[in-house]
Amino acid sequence: MIRNEAPDYGHRYTAEEYAVSFERIGGMDLREKILPHYLHSAGYRSGIYGKWDLGTLKRYLPTSKGFDDFYGFVNTGIDYYTHERYGVPSMVRNLQPTTEDAGTYCTYLFEREALRFLREQPKNQPFFLYVPFNAPHGSSSLDPAIRTTIQAPKKFQDMYPPVDVETREVEKYRYASPATVRTAAARVRDYRAAVTCMDAAIGKMIAVLQDRQQLENTIIIFLSDNGGGGGSDNAPLKGRKSQTWEGGIRVPCIVHWPAGSVPANSINHEFLTSLEVLPSLTAACNAKVPAKIKLDGFDWWDVIRGSKPSPRQEMFWKRKDLIGVRVGNWKWVDMGGKSGGLFDLSKDIGEKHDLSQSHPEILQMLKQRYQQWLTEMEQAAPRGPFRDF
Repeated sequence: MIRNEAPDYGHRYTAEEYAVSFERIGGMDLREKILPHYLHSAGYRSGIYGKWDLGTLKRYLPTSKGFDDFYGFVNTGIDYYTHERYGVPSMVRNLQPTTEDAGTYCTYLFEREALRFLREQPKNQPFFLYVPFNAPHGSSSLDPAIRTTIQAPKKFQDMYPPVDVETREVEKYRYASPATVRTAAARVRDYRAAVTCMDAAIGKMIAVLQDRQQLENTIIIFLSDNGGGGGSDNAPLKGRKSQTWEGGIRVPCIVHWPAGSVPANSINHEFLTSLEVLPSLTAACNAKVPAKIKLDGFDWWDVIRGSKPSPRQEMFWKRKDLIGVRVGNWKWVDMGGKSGGLFDLSKDIGEKHDLSQSHPEILQMLKQRYQQWLTEMEQAAPRGPFRDF
């Protein structure tokens, strides 16, 4: 996550100051190869429209990493209409900054570009379309009245019952004091409206695939990158985005591929993660990943089809001092020493009953496995902007 913390304190950058910030100069390790790089070797054309969070310099941008076409913003969040971050324009087309669409709601822009990409492809041309919407991410504006909600078009807000959207001033607020912020009811309404707008955009993409008679043999994966924040409701899960409770890390994943024998209208309860996406898509598309590369994921298709159980038995999460460890159905959470515990997810998906006292041997096993994992990661070839090499 290549970002600055300054927006959390209401700091407005000058263009010159922002240019030398970590968010502008940091990026993904240049040795890393991502999905479009491997798909290219199998003849695929790749486009990305939306959020790119892996570096803003030209050498880090999508078209330098295997994508053929890119339009979107190049950091963790923007104002949905001005497309600015800290008051600085953030949209890029391929390798060039652009303000050509300033003022237009960005979900509409990513929809427009994705539909163009689909329609431009010859019918015999295999393609990879990646649309990382920022919706329903919070609006990254320095104005607390905007930042404390999710921007959404009135058309979609009006699909939901009216709410009290009167802003209120608070004396103690993280970004400014006093500050005018949105009500909780408005945040929920706006969150739902932003999701509905995104859903409509996805529907238009599916309609194009139907019109081109490509829907049956196009793999569609809808996947969130983390649990809900803002005006979301993660019940019955505990916690939210940025936490290692299930509400922060368990996410929806919908897979559609009739030609690949993915069963319709079925629910799969197997233990799977987003680490499985790259090996699964390269396998389905006959793209080769060098045997010397050790992947943390695996080909999930037999699991998705229901023909075998998932081989995954464990997963680890670490964000700053927050820890999550899952082995089988056992889960250990440490929220920086402030809360946490041991939970049996097969019986307690809401992580309500801490079993640390009754099963100390299980807790010790998870903690030991976590330490082993940290050692494995430290001994692996260093990757990323935070590693010392």
